[in-house]
Amino acid sequence: MSDTARATATRSTPAAGAPVASATGLEIRIPAGPILLRPTSLTVRPGQITALTGPSGSGKTTLLRALIGHLPDGAAVTAGTLDVLGHRPDALEPEELRQLRRTRIAYVGQDPGSALNPRMKIRRIVAETAADPSDEAVLGLLRECRLPVDDGLPDRRPTAISGGQQRRVALARALARTPEILLLDEPTAGLDPALRDEIAELLRDLAATRGLAVVMACHDPELVKACADHVVHLTAPELAHVPSQGAAGPGARPTASTVKADGEGLGAKGVSVTFAHRAGHHQALDRVDFNAAPGSATGIVGPSGSGKTTLLRVLAGLQPADSGTLALDGDPLSFMARKRLREHQRRIQLVPQNPLDALNPSRTVGAALARPLRLHSAIPRQRVAGQIAELLRQVELPADFADRYPSELSGGQRQRVSIARALATDPDFLLCDEITSALDPETAATVMDLLARLRVERAMTIVMVSHELRLVAAYTDTVYLLDTGRLTACGPTADLVTNA
Repeated sequence: MSDTARATATRSTPAAGAPVASATGLEIRIPAGPILLRPTSLTVRPGQITALTGPSGSGKTTLLRALIGHLPDGAAVTAGTLDVLGHRPDALEPEELRQLRRTRIAYVGQDPGSALNPRMKIRRIVAETAADPSDEAVLGLLRECRLPVDDGLPDRRPTAISGGQQRRVALARALARTPEILLLDEPTAGLDPALRDEIAELLRDLAATRGLAVVMACHDPELVKACADHVVHLTAPELAHVPSQGAAGPGARPTASTVKADGEGLGAKGVSVTFAHRAGHHQALDRVDFNAAPGSATGIVGPSGSGKTTLLRVLAGLQPADSGTLALDGDPLSFMARKRLREHQRRIQLVPQNPLDALNPSRTVGAALARPLRLHSAIPRQRVAGQIAELLRQVELPADFADRYPSELSGGQRQRVSIARALATDPDFLLCDEITSALDPETAATVMDLLARLRVERAMTIVMVSHELRLVAAYTDTVYLLDTGRLTACGPTADLVTNA
């Protein structure tokens, strides 16, 4: 494993202090199961940023979790040594480990929104763990994390802010306990380039002004280049790969003319969504019109907080609108999924940004795929196992993955399982929310090629929210541009988006 200095002529590297964490030849695996982390070494020092890079499945998240003593169920350190602030986390008593996490080390996961209590307001979420819970200190932390405090955001709940804002709130909450080590899993996943640059600057400031040791798992080479002092590159264990017949591949991506389907598509007209808070109201969507034609691949793009995910959740029936209408092939469609016809529920499926939103960590992959099969198909019980194997084959995973738990999979593998779960209902419309944001570029392209192939094979409509304009340019034929909740443009992707 390499530990390469990244100091540049324009950025001075902090003076090296005594290491606050180190690993030598650290290997982690599921006994009698898959290897989660191949032997890896690293040294973490205060005031410096260490980036963990590597392909999906290489163990970046596993290594971060090892540093806080929170390995996936059944996983264990099988070789090497690990020291964090003078302790071996996996050997600490529960109370000692809680104290270490509470006072000296902080972790912000790949989907920080899931760790924010949806019933609590932002200011209380940050104050809950703060060494100084005063309102002045809380607002200062939010400002430090580049969040506005004068537009009512501190009095909103997590569900009323964008994914990028949730990520920065989680960062403020982590900093509130004044840790010595800050662990970040894909800190810019789902953020537009401008916000990515802000986060890079913020991390440099935190390391320099607080003397904070930062360790981040990251697939974004621009972020690594901008802020990392050292890079540890991980390699993935080799796994069986199941290629699917007839894969479209990068040279055969479908266009609107190659995918034929009947009907009028999935549409929204004049949709508005407003979130209320103590300081007033936040207009998430303002009279937005949208239509995804049958068989099309439609992109929704815009800066963080522009309303992209809100629009997708409205289409999926997970977010009620204040006004406007939805239609499916010309028929009225309820804003709430539970009020929709069973057939309408089957035809529209959402793949969330964080696949763990769709996967119960306590259930196997097979159990996760079996549930939608039971709900939306008439497959006899004795054929369910075969159908699960077929779904896994369609997303290019081995059939034996049915026996694994989500924690035993890489981010890319979990994303494929999440797609398979959505496909289990044989949907006509697949709504994808930033599904490549936490994947390395090669894995992201592979997942998009997979969707392109499935779109052809199933005559399926794809709607994708993404900040990655190169993927939108390569894989969609129509695009909608949003900004501050308003639709600013729509039309052919080739006219509105360049392959950046």
